[in-house]
Amino acid sequence: MENISVNQFRDNLKYYVEAVTQNHDPLLVTRRNGENFIVISESDWEQEQETLYVLQNQNLMTQMAASYKTFNAGKGRSLSKGQQDEIDRI
Repeated sequence: MENISVNQFRDNLKYYVEAVTQNHDPLLVTRRNGENFIVISESDWEQEQETLYVLQNQNLMTQMAASYKTFNAGKGRSLSKGQQDEIDRI
């Protein structure tokens, strides 16, 4: 993660916003007399929120663990080529 001063960020706002949104690399902005902050793209923020939701949802975590166990035991359901292609596109 790149680290820049708030002055650099302010002076080159357009450049840094483009870099964050295009490269999906968060940017740490440091302030001399205040709390630092991180700039991330909206899509990265949404992905982080979704991940946190899943990790905090005990039912989903239990379902995923059971699915993983079934998959490793080779007892999972077989998908048709069309179903697998649809999943691969996601």
